[in-house]
Amino acid sequence: MDALNTSIYPWQEDAWSTLQQLRARLPHAVLFHGPVGTGKSHFIEHFAQALLCENVRTDGHPCNACASCGWFVQGSHPDFRRIRPEALDEEAGEEGEGDDKKKTKPSKEIKIEQVRALADFMNISTHRQGLRVVVLYPAEALNTPASNALLKTLEEPPPGTVFLLASNSLDRLLPTILSRCRKFALPMPAHAAALAWLQAQGVADADGWLSEQGGAPLAALAQAETGNREEMDTLLQYLARPSVELALRTADKMQKVPLTSVVAWQQRWLYDLFSMKLTGRIRYYPRYQRELKGLADRVAVAGVLAAIKATAERRATSDHPLSPKLFLEDMLLDYSASCAG
Repeated sequence: MDALNTSIYPWQEDAWSTLQQLRARLPHAVLFHGPVGTGKSHFIEHFAQALLCENVRTDGHPCNACASCGWFVQGSHPDFRRIRPEALDEEAGEEGEGDDKKKTKPSKEIKIEQVRALADFMNISTHRQGLRVVVLYPAEALNTPASNALLKTLEEPPPGTVFLLASNSLDRLLPTILSRCRKFALPMPAHAAALAWLQAQGVADADGWLSEQGGAPLAALAQAETGNREEMDTLLQYLARPSVELALRTADKMQKVPLTSVVAWQQRWLYDLFSMKLTGRIRYYPRYQRELKGLADRVAVAGVLAAIKATAERRATSDHPLSPKLFLEDMLLDYSASCAG
């Protein structure tokens, strides 16, 4: 990537050019939305830096040379705030100090305290007489009290403050928040562009990893770096030959795997199964083409459609299940009932 353009990806250049048209009359809140694993958080942070830059380039990118850019890169810009779940801060190596912080599991939610903490920030003068910028992602991680607190701020936006939100799933946000934001789509990159980028990162079997992650290049890179398909294969081997006994064993083995990933893997399998049944082609799991063909020959279209609907409905609760094992057992047994052939 270009050294002066370190935080957006090649497939985002067209979106960046389109975004510059908004800058003359910038809304107080912009909601960037698109599939997970495509770099939305990098994009909005880069835009935040550009909005705060004191010598922005003609193409809208930050100069990376002024004092403001220096503060931003160091994480110390006084007119910038980032709100995201504690779990993401921990992944980024920004754990809090002290033993007390380590005793509690970092939250995957954005809490009301994080939104309320913006009050002082928004009530003082900006350091450089420019904008204040708040970046928040993923927006669907806002719990209900935090959503309501944010809504009050968006209804009466403080002058000179811009909110940049990112979401993987607009249908999980309050309609009232959606109505207060200007929506900006960041679509999935073209397969060829994503594949070229992955190959440039030195990823072996880039096409296979990219297919399995639904075309999302950053998700494919992260999975390829682990070099591990064991958890996914545990699920796919069950899906290829479903039974009640194997459903229970598979749920027991996979109860510590992030459930959002498991649901996504099963959704892609079902889309492949449906496609194989109707067209003889698949998209996500070319390594399992023979198994998908055998299963497609046995199952009814109605069963596949029922399984697709049920799996989609489970997506909304996969972030906060009461019991991961029971969630998996229920999902896999339901699949078995629909697709055992």
